[in-house]
Amino acid sequence: MPGFALKRLLQLNFITFAPQSQAPCLTNSFKHFMSLKDKINLQQLPKHIAIIMDGNGRWAKEKGEDRLFGHWNGVESVRDVVEGAAELGVQYLTLYAFSTENWDRPAYEVSGLMELLVETIRKEVPTLNKNNIKLHVIGDMGMLPELARKELDEAIGETSSNSGLNLIMALSYSSRWEINNAVKKIAEAVKKNKLQPEEIGANTLQQYLCTSNYPDPELMIRTSGEFRISNFLLYQLAYTELYFTNTLWPDFRKENLYEAILDYQGRERRFGKTSEQLK
Repeated sequence: MPGFALKRLLQLNFITFAPQSQAPCLTNSFKHFMSLKDKINLQQLPKHIAIIMDGNGRWAKEKGEDRLFGHWNGVESVRDVVEGAAELGVQYLTLYAFSTENWDRPAYEVSGLMELLVETIRKEVPTLNKNNIKLHVIGDMGMLPELARKELDEAIGETSSNSGLNLIMALSYSSRWEINNAVKKIAEAVKKNKLQPEEIGANTLQQYLCTSNYPDPELMIRTSGEFRISNFLLYQLAYTELYFTNTLWPDFRKENLYEAILDYQGRERRFGKTSEQLK
């Protein structure tokens, strides 16, 4: 068994209790956690939050572990953040899980990520149903291994009747691929006389994107201190509020999500207008 897998099992099966002397510190942390949540205006929640989950590899490297160890621990962050978003009442949450460029990573890492994907889906479907969460996937599904596609299709079907948070996983996804694919579909529609060139307007491209059934994100979060969009929802992020944090993804939790939402709620969204026009 690889070292990262053994340590993962140990983490899952043992609970460490803090010494009594640390209790006040833990209590203060809990109070801070709750105070952040209480400060959020639930009437001004971003309807759609998108997250670039970055930093798994660096997190593992800092601990002297294999990169896959970071990806395993990143699953805990996914679980916690999805739960936090659902509890608040966020309607859409898109997670950038695997880009088309990630296929160029070392074969062992890609293989490990696909195995982790399949295992995680199998385990999490009951939890998704328990929390009324509906699963969606965007990206080039044809590039995924057959077993991964099968598990995803089953999970999407099993959660299709849920009416709470819409969890959108971006897998084998890149925005340039998506836009290129949309342009091809538009050209094909014109070729078949289903669409006339003069009918193509501002909203036409959007109707052919993977995200045509979802509103554009209002808040985009990127972890790990990088200040890039990395080929993620380029068209959809036109007026999205961007939030960058130095926190590596395996350390990102509900509290960090609350901080990002509070930062979002402190901004003035003008969409090209002046502050006076918004009053």
